[in-house]
Amino acid sequence: MLMAGDFRKGVTVEIDGQVWSIADFQHVKPGKGAAFVRTRLKNVMTGAVLERTFSPTDKYPRAHIETKEMQYLYNDGELYYFMDTETYEQLPLNHDQVEDAINFIVENMNVNIRFYKGNAFSVEAPNFVELTVTETEPGFKGDTATGTTKPATLETGYKINVPLFVNEGDRIRVDTRTGEYMERV
Repeated sequence: MLMAGDFRKGVTVEIDGQVWSIADFQHVKPGKGAAFVRTRLKNVMTGAVLERTFSPTDKYPRAHIETKEMQYLYNDGELYYFMDTETYEQLPLNHDQVEDAINFIVENMNVNIRFYKGNAFSVEAPNFVELTVTETEPGFKGDTATGTTKPATLETGYKINVPLFVNEGDRIRVDTRTGEYMERV
């Protein structure tokens, strides 16, 4: 059991039969009255966000989330297929379960899939991925001095702003947490 006073960002707890991840929290000790914990919770299965206040002594069971490394195989238009790298079993997931990572994963890439009680609920791309620029305006000589950017489309279809010196066919490193260009590789 976890007391609300011990809530931290990223901790998963079971509240009213559902699994919630602590997205944000604040311990409040008003001058008058009892202390409380103000939180923003995200339902790990549905993605719903909820703001809720707890007494620091409230107790909730910790939800144990399992993470398993799997390889992205392909998309058939409706489902995304992943393979367990140890047992070679395939796992089909729908768009809602893959939504956060789909802009950054390509075939044969290893990703982490999160499970709760044996049910997959989300896919996490690596923090940094290398992707190919498939479409962008051509750069001109001398464009490296300024800090301006131009739009580019990556092999996954994701649109990103890149420096002017990046051209079509270049491989770039992208931070999947922010969706921003990091460097050319």
